[in-house]
Amino acid sequence: MKIGIVCYPTYGGSGVVATELGKALAKEGHKVHFITYSQPTRLDYFSENLFYHEVIIKEYPLFEYPPYEIALASRMVDVVQHEKLDILHVHYAIPHASAALLAKQILATKGIVIPVVTTLHGTDITLVGKDVTYEPVVTYAINQSDAVTAVSNSLRQDTYDLFDITKEITVIPNFVDLNRFKKQKKDHFKKAICPNGEKLIVHTSNFRKVKRVEDVIKVFCQVSKQMPVKLFLIGDGPERSELEQFTRDNCSFEDIRFLGKMSKVEEVLSVSDLFIMTSEKESFGLAALEAMACEVPLISTNAGGLVELNIDGETGYVCEIGDIDRMAEKAIHILDDRNLNTFKAAALKRAKLFELSKILPLYEQVYKEVL
Repeated sequence: MKIGIVCYPTYGGSGVVATELGKALAKEGHKVHFITYSQPTRLDYFSENLFYHEVIIKEYPLFEYPPYEIALASRMVDVVQHEKLDILHVHYAIPHASAALLAKQILATKGIVIPVVTTLHGTDITLVGKDVTYEPVVTYAINQSDAVTAVSNSLRQDTYDLFDITKEITVIPNFVDLNRFKKQKKDHFKKAICPNGEKLIVHTSNFRKVKRVEDVIKVFCQVSKQMPVKLFLIGDGPERSELEQFTRDNCSFEDIRFLGKMSKVEEVLSVSDLFIMTSEKESFGLAALEAMACEVPLISTNAGGLVELNIDGETGYVCEIGDIDRMAEKAIHILDDRNLNTFKAAALKRAKLFELSKILPLYEQVYKEVL
């Protein structure tokens, strides 16, 4: 098949999933064409089956904001025509699905039929989509897509609850590439950062308010009073500077490192002992799954799809949003040498259920059905 993939080319979960899916499809022999405004972060190599088409956004004095949706729709029309694509797979409802439907209508006037598959990832429904300004467009885009998928049962239900959806939504969970995300032998690295045998706690996110990264730091501060630990915070975003100041004011700053964005996060995960995800909204928790694949147990909130990933008392613990005391208590329990290896093994076992090779055929089946 010749597949066009439209996504945000960033470190966010939707962009990561879309890019990794495209790379996997290319390895299976499909021709995959990425259509977006810059090269996706995870698109770190090209092959004979991978292509990238940049959406050019021009500034016009007439427009206060660049008309990205129009530029994207026009670019999709161009790529479908000249590359003879069989299908468009758009990740994120706004503006990708609505732009794809506009492109589909334009192409129909030229005698070209192009099916549109829309994958919902989370904040396009739970945050942006709830805005009354966008609700009619989101509802229309979902109902008019030829097929719709969501990354968790929780997100599927949220979509039905928040919108007047008549389209069947298929749940296809996020996935992990176990060839990349696996525990590596990095003992020298662990000894360098934890020279006195400290346990290493890690968190990865885009540092937005919804991630409640301050809660991660609060949990760490409590745990550090009971045992020697260090904390690595991976990622970047609007809350970072405030979080750094909060750390200086409330905790042992020398035991906490802000690492920024990392292309090889699996190297840090390989030497980590616990992953903490304190989000108030989380459609799936891809970063947590990648950690589990590296044999890192999880402390998470009960937000959204996290309860479908993290098995309470087995792969880690699920806590109420904002319950710092319980998170700290359970973190200490997991990090106890008598318990840690059991939780690590369970985390890996759980992650294997979401291996890329198991999920890829589910998307291929959706493509075949709409074709």
